Amino acid sequence: MFADLNVPIPTLSKQQLSQAGSKKGKGKQQEHSGPPPAFSPAQITAIESRLDALVHLGYSIIAFNQIAERRVDPKSHVNTLDPLLGQLRQRQGVVYLKRLTIVLDEESEKGFGLTNGNASLFAPYDLLALVPTTAASFSLACLTHTQPTPLTTHIISLPLTLPRLPFHLKHTLIRAALKNGAVFEINYSGALGAEGDPALGISSAGESGAGAKRNWWAAAREVARVTKGKGILVSGGVFNEADLRAPRDVANLITVLGVSQDVAHAASTKVAQSLVLRAQTRRTYRAVLSEPKVVIPPNGSTWQDAPDAEMVLDQPPPEVLPDSGANGKKRTLEQSGQTEAIPSAQSTDSAAVDTSASRKKTKKAKTSGN
Repeated sequence: MFADLNVPIPTLSKQQLSQAGSKKGKGKQQEHSGPPPAFSPAQITAIESRLDALVHLGYSIIAFNQIAERRVDPKSHVNTLDPLLGQLRQRQGVVYLKRLTIVLDEESEKGFGLTNGNASLFAPYDLLALVPTTAASFSLACLTHTQPTPLTTHIISLPLTLPRLPFHLKHTLIRAALKNGAVFEINYSGALGAEGDPALGISSAGESGAGAKRNWWAAAREVARVTKGKGILVSGGVFNEADLRAPRDVANLITVLGVSQDVAHAASTKVAQSLVLRAQTRRTYRAVLSEPKVVIPPNGSTWQDAPDAEMVLDQPPPEVLPDSGANGKKRTLEQSGQTEAIPSAQSTDSAAVDTSASRKKTKKAKTSGN
């Protein structure tokens, strides 16, 4: 099961957004009272053609990517993915996901709207991603926004086609992000010299052609070296249908970065599947997925009579020796093989007195012999 978690969608024009209806509400968060924004027939046709190509190549998990620059403003932000999924044709065996990517810059360091007050805006999205373009925003994305919260961003996408990365990939930040379950996204369209930077989500952003290829290979090798192949997610980020590639071809392309074939294959399979599963923890308390079950005994019985009770009340717990082993763990009498009773404190004191008395008699005998 292969996944492409970065399928960019066209940006709606102001006219299309204005046709969505007027807004109402003062002071508080504004709500849209009109119909949702709709894509034009030409845009829907282009997206359907790209989906047909992805399904033909073998992708079964597809995430549509909506881009937000600098920050998410609750007054002007519009979710364009919900009406898009309603206009697309359903395909059997294909899962559609909704993704929101926020491009961070210097202005975003003061805040980009990812707060608990705006949690209702991010709840409809299945995946949240950040694209840091400064050193401060990269540190903020790795340390703060990967913590288990309802607003956790599990994807950190890097602008690899820029002339050079705008920040250093420090090992401490990379390890902290990987420990929290985040992944670092590599879009293979940059290696093909596609138009624009897929991480920035704008077809006119970044370089293209030979310059983009050179920058992509240098930055992608650095990402593979720092992460040691762990937590790498490979996506498409393709604007044009001609730049799409099959999953096996993408895996062969990633092996050139210095990672093994298993890591390259898992970058679009296991890593993506586990990422989608972890993204569901945004709707739970502190990323807890387990569901505890309470066993209530029937009327007139105690908890010992319950079928799930595993404690054996007839056997007392084993005695524990006062001393511990080499590893610092306490040993039981059965494990140590001692069946005799532990000597009491009085017998120990008496044995110590007898030993001291015998030593004194030995010393006196040696003195008299000399």
